[in-house]
Amino acid sequence: MKEWIMQLMQRNALLFWYGTLCIIAGFICSILIKTTTIQVNNISAWLKPMKFFFSVAIFCFTMAWLMYELPTINVNAFSIMVVLVMTLELVVITWQAANGRLSHFNVSTPLYASLFTIMGIAISILTLWTGFIGFQFCISDTSHIEKGYLWGIRLGILLFVIFSFEGGIMGVKLAHTVGAADGSDGIAIVNWSKHFGDLRIAHFFGIHALQLLPIIGFYILKQPSTIISFSVVYAALVTFFLVQALKGLPIFK
Repeated sequence: MKEWIMQLMQRNALLFWYGTLCIIAGFICSILIKTTTIQVNNISAWLKPMKFFFSVAIFCFTMAWLMYELPTINVNAFSIMVVLVMTLELVVITWQAANGRLSHFNVSTPLYASLFTIMGIAISILTLWTGFIGFQFCISDTSHIEKGYLWGIRLGILLFVIFSFEGGIMGVKLAHTVGAADGSDGIAIVNWSKHFGDLRIAHFFGIHALQLLPIIGFYILKQPSTIISFSVVYAALVTFFLVQALKGLPIFK
């Protein structure tokens, strides 16, 4: 673990330290969940910031690691963009949570609606840029990368982009629950609805293909045909989660 941390720091110091700060903030939020009574949608207001801080940290570490394999791309520009966009997201989410308000889907005032719109535009730009990096893994010299790992990276980024934009469905609906209002009984920690459709499930499994597929391609399914086949099955499963949610049906009971 120590060797991996040192390598990560050397590969991209900015994203390493920013991700580390997010982990610290996430643990602070986990303490606030237990020590405060502020709620949003019938759960602790600090649960959402905690999940976002940890998720952003994972994204930072992942892109820091993967981009090192493409020395020809402008890593610094992308890294700065990540920090700016994610800081905007996390500041708004944390500020709204601290005041017991929704951050996403909150259009109750012109200010909150503007913040929600700006967040959506910023994350869309970052997602497209991430997709461009994935494209570079298809057209650049990648002869130094093991083929299974390479296809895991390519397909992981592709699914990340697709299911990041799936979040736009939630933006249009101004809700993540289908079949009821947000705030129904949910699974511990992730809080996915137990009784209705929840668009966050497909979103979660889709965007974290960014980590899962490269890891499987590197350690387990090292042949291109096997990691591609696995990725197709995985994409079908996540799509099933999306369809079930759109029908208003829960995945987990």
